[in-house]
Amino acid sequence: MKKVRVAIIGSGPAGLTAAIYTARAELSTAVITGPQFGGQIATTHDVDNFPAFPDGITGPELTERMKDQAEKFGAEFLWDSVTAIDLSKGSPFLIKTHSEEISADAVIVTIGASPRHLNIPGEIEYTGRGVSYCATCDGAFYRNKEVIVVGGGDSALQEAIFLTKFANTVTIIHRRDELRASVALQTKAKANPKIRFIFDTVVDEVKGENGLTTGVTLRNVKTDAKTHMPVDGVFIFIGYDPNSAIFGGQLALDDQGYLSVNAADHSTSVEGVFAGGEIHDQTFRQAITASGQGCAAALMTIKWVDDREALQPLDDMQPVAQA
Repeated sequence: MKKVRVAIIGSGPAGLTAAIYTARAELSTAVITGPQFGGQIATTHDVDNFPAFPDGITGPELTERMKDQAEKFGAEFLWDSVTAIDLSKGSPFLIKTHSEEISADAVIVTIGASPRHLNIPGEIEYTGRGVSYCATCDGAFYRNKEVIVVGGGDSALQEAIFLTKFANTVTIIHRRDELRASVALQTKAKANPKIRFIFDTVVDEVKGENGLTTGVTLRNVKTDAKTHMPVDGVFIFIGYDPNSAIFGGQLALDDQGYLSVNAADHSTSVEGVFAGGEIHDQTFRQAITASGQGCAAALMTIKWVDDREALQPLDDMQPVAQA
């Protein structure tokens, strides 16, 4: 069994930043990467809003650099996924992956949330090349272009309004005949001359050429009629699902399945387990805020480990050798 001081579950910006801090504090650190190293940002082709990169950087390169920095301080990366975790007995915690068992004094959860997909042809193929799940991340790449937003809730309208800063037109595609967003957002969106709406319609396929999105196939859900719509970008906002199922009721969750985290110290409902990033953050969803939360979670983890050692009973300490 592998024994470490800190196990970090997840390898997006939150997890990678946490690893830099805990490893630099000379706590043996294992990062369990999960199926997608780097998290959502690693699927983004161009990142131009992360500080210190004025000319931009690709998502994969950004996360690879963060990994290199964590490894420089001694963090170990396990290219595996967690299959089970036991938090019931307190620290040390037992974590099982496909290939090994890990005992960790403290755990930092940075496993994130996954955007819901349409599960249509072309969606995965063109993700990062015309298909996006984050307007604030990618909107600037669609200056003077034609884009669509899929969804009818608050997030879809908020992102559509944001996209009008760049795109020529933003067409909101919604499967129902009325929006689910708040009245205030609907009023604002409908008053924007760049926004138009297509109701009772779904996207059946994303089309592309030379590795870039060129259009979509739309289908009217009432008539079943299909049409082709040329577009440069497809922004999908139909919700997120937190990756919290692995905890099986061991950590407190909110009513949407996100981890309940103490904002003051990033602790969870189990002592010695901390969290950062989109596993609890439903508001910002940015690489830089995830990194900041990973930093905060790591700093509080370091403090918790140090405090725990300071409170260790004298009976557990090694006897002093007698002269």
